[in-house]
This record gives sequence, structure tokens and C-alpha cells, in this order.
Amino acid sequence: NAEASYDYSSNDPFPYPRYTDDWFNSHGTRCAGEVAAARDNGICGVGVAYDSKIAGIRMLDQPYMTDLIEANSMGHKPHQIHIYSASWGPTDDGKTVDGPRNSTMRAIVQGVNEGRNGLGNIYVWASGDGGEEDDCNCDGYAASMWTISINSAINDGQNAHYDESCSSTLASTFSNGAKDPNTGVATTDLYGKCTTTHSGTSAAAPEAAGIFALALEANPDLTWRDIQHLTVLTSKRNSLFDAKNRFHWTMNGVGLEFNHLFGFGVLDAGGMVTLAKQWHTVPARYHCDAGVIDQPHPIYSGRSLFLEIKTDACKGSNTEVNYLEHVQAVISANASRRGDLELFVTSPIGTRSMILSRRANDDDHRDGFTKWPFMTTHSWGEYPHGVWKLEARFNSAQPRSGWLIEWSLVLHGTKEAPYRTLSPTSPHSKLAIVKKAHEDKKMQ
Repeated sequence: NAEASYDYSSNDPFPYPRYTDDWFNSHGTRCAGEVAAARDNGICGVGVAYDSKIAGIRMLDQPYMTDLIEANSMGHKPHQIHIYSASWGPTDDGKTVDGPRNSTMRAIVQGVNEGRNGLGNIYVWASGDGGEEDDCNCDGYAASMWTISINSAINDGQNAHYDESCSSTLASTFSNGAKDPNTGVATTDLYGKCTTTHSGTSAAAPEAAGIFALALEANPDLTWRDIQHLTVLTSKRNSLFDAKNRFHWTMNGVGLEFNHLFGFGVLDAGGMVTLAKQWHTVPARYHCDAGVIDQPHPIYSGRSLFLEIKTDACKGSNTEVNYLEHVQAVISANASRRGDLELFVTSPIGTRSMILSRRANDDDHRDGFTKWPFMTTHSWGEYPHGVWKLEARFNSAQPRSGWLIEWSLVLHGTKEAPYRTLSPTSPHSKLAIVKKAHEDKKMQ
């Protein structure tokens, strides 16, 4: 789609990759091929949504990045472009805490609220390749509620060595990582060539973008939130597992299984398209400021700090939330070694989300976190009334100290039951299970 394409690196309408001997600029072409490569093309692979069109936006290939270049890219032609697929973000070095700056954040929020003629743009984000040394909740792009963050799995179901984990990941797709280097992702490459070694969560996110394109092809009236609900309800646990046995599958309060690595499971294109065809748009979303603790509390080595916020989820007001989507813990904290700090949030029904894990490379002792919005998707569908718990602790053999300066709890979701007008086709489907949990709650 040439009209919707642009080059913000050199300000012209032709986003050609700059030639280098090492094919350094092949990344965008490879990601695009996963989404939209023509069927029966005789060269390489096939796009997940082979009837979709691609707009190329070149924006990473200059000596430095600016908020304006990012914002212009995120908000480029938001009615012609339906889905933005981003396989980039802050450095995956395990010690960076960074996210979108003001203009970029505004562009993304505007895209979600006004783009696609009011239905909202879909921003798909790769969760990052920092491996177990990193935590994608420290990446403000992937951890944002406005983006759908995608992790990857190897074709045998285990996580790849480069996979990060965090509570903001919504789902997963497949990428490379098996012992055989040729079991990467096959896709179009520069200069009419074919690669079989496209890799990383970079390759996982475009597969998701292609699946969301199929869902929009099946039902063009889906909103940005409908796509997130469909993702939660149709992703599959299958045989996904953590090769290091750290993160197990857990069931949340409405019967949805989640995993700290894989979110709600691997995307199921067929399942999503089928449900998209019979979908009814979810009710209005509200944002409830559920409570704040703003007196500083010390965190010591060897014991956890527990804080509690009791909330009625804005009951009786015009921002009442009874059925959760995203939950944010906006936290200010500092520590003698930031990388050793771990944070957990537990919902009133008992679902525990690790919102920050230990990061071995992060030796910051100065900046800490300032009003950082840690996000979890794990309480999706739950009833938010009651006591929310925050646990802060150090995971280190050495003595550490720190302060939890402020914690505010923000609940996002609906007042009305989101699936009340849908008819599940199978009593064992996730839709049927959650719908029944919501109806049982209403009876109480």
C-alpha cells in the first residue's frame, strides 16, 4: 500500500531499506512477509493474511531516535492503516527502564481512541529478546494497555532462550530457537530472496498481526478491545511450557489459564476468526482509580513488605468496574540495587501476578522507578471489589534496602458483563467458562 507508506528517517514517501553489505536492514521486509506475502508466490513462504496490504514505515534507521519521529510513525494514516506491527523497543540489556515519551504516547492513545474510523488501531508489540535477564514490564511499549504484547515459543512448545517474561504479555506465537538453526521463520528477504532464519520475538509479533488481520477480515467492526478479548478467549495452552520450570500455568478467578511467559497461550487463527464472525462488541470501558498509598515504606532484605488497598472499584460512580481487563500498579520505588527488587500484585480473588522480576544486570541505585505503570493482564474477567495486595521483596543473597514511595491501583474494565450477549458453541470453550463465572457471580 504505497499511499499509506512513508519514510520518516529521510522524510520522503519511499521507505526503501538502506543497502548495507550485511543486510542489516532486512528486518522490516522479513516482518512484512510474515503478514502479507502473496499466496503461491513461488519464492518463499506465505503471509498469514495473504490478502492484506502492507504499509512500510521506515523510522528506525537514523543515528538517533526522537519522540517526534516515533509519534509521527505511530500516528501515520490511522484510518488507512488498521494494524501497526512493531518489533522494536528499548534496549534489551536487562538494565533499561524506558517507554514511549509524551508525543508518542499521545499518538498511540489517539490511534486507539480515534483511529480506524473510531474502532481503534491495533498496535502489536514484540515483548522483547532480553531473555531471562530482562523483564518486559520495564519496556513501556510492550507493557502498555494500548498495545498487544506477544511473546514466542519454539515449535516443540518450550520458551526460547531469548524470551522475556512479564505480566503484561497477552499471548504468544511461534518463532525460532530450536537446536537446528534452520527452524527459523521462513519469509521474504531483501532483493527478492528468501530466508528461513527470521528469528526472535521480532518474528512472533507479525504472525499475531496477520492473525488479527484475518479477524478484521472476518468482522471489520471489531474494536481494539474486541481484538484483545478475542485473543484472551481463543488462545490455547496446548503444550507450551517453561523449559526452566520457573513459571507454571495458573488459573485465574474466572477459569482462564495464564502463564507468566506465554500470557493466555498461543494464538489460534481459526478459533479467533470463528469467534470474530459471531462477536458482539464489548461494553464501554471505564478507568477506576481504586486507591493509593502514598506514605513511603521501607523494604528490607530477608522479608517482604506487604501493602493493601481495599476498593469498591468505584461502585455507584460513573466509572464503576465490575469485570476487569487491564490492571495497573503505578509505583514509585528505589533500591540500593534496583535489579534485585521483585514486585507482586494479588487480586481480591487470589490471582498473583509478578509485575517485576529480578534483573541480574540492573545495578541502578539512583533512579529507581518513578510513577512507573506496571501492568498485568492475568486478572482478566475477574471481579475487582475487595482487598488488593502488593508485595515488595529483594531477591538477593547480599543485603539490600529500598523504599516503596507510592503505589496507586488503577482498574480498567467494564461495568456490564462483557460476554452477556454471546452464545458459546461449546460448553468447554473459554467463552463458556468465563460467561458462566460471570453469571454465577451475578447470582450471589
